[in-house]
Amino acid sequence: MNKLIGLVGTNSDHSTNRMLLQYIQKHFSDKADIEIVEIKDLPIFDKPADMQIPAEAKALAEKIEAADGVIISTPEYDHAVPASLMSALSWLSYGIYPFVDKPVMITGASYGVLGSSRAQAHLRQILDAPELKARIMPSSEFLLSHSLQAFDADNNLKNPEQIQELEGLFEDFQMFINIMKQLSHTHAAHVKAAENFSWENN
Repeated sequence: MNKLIGLVGTNSDHSTNRMLLQYIQKHFSDKADIEIVEIKDLPIFDKPADMQIPAEAKALAEKIEAADGVIISTPEYDHAVPASLMSALSWLSYGIYPFVDKPVMITGASYGVLGSSRAQAHLRQILDAPELKARIMPSSEFLLSHSLQAFDADNNLKNPEQIQELEGLFEDFQMFINIMKQLSHTHAAHVKAAENFSWENN
């Protein structure tokens, strides 16, 4: 059984993205061990002069490093991911590189009709940065629109078609993880490249 991290992509105390990850955790409990983790306790990234990484960021990096894959659920603010998620990813690529070659599935929930589609595209760009270099599951996105009405009283998704779509994507992600495990021969080189990368010298 794969060990997965469900990363809540917002620092909001009340988010349908957290509810979506909780549903995924419960619905697929017989298929994967999913731990939901938060970014709301991380300080805002400020590139400290002493290169010291907050303990919260180190602990989160260790969880991601130990996991077989990561599911990130992001809301959409102004056609982009929240500033808190960008800040968290900055910490997770500053002297620590847990996302390098890590399989990632992106989901998102929004109150409107688009289901965070632009934020998901934005997140793909970020995760492909030289210091992150995650392995993002291609041609896949789960867009939960009108998310305030999407769950029942027990926090289960109500729409059978959405559930079926999510089940298919999750099966694909499990297969994607297993394929990526076979493509590990250049991992050390990729981590080294992330460590040595500098925007100032490129």
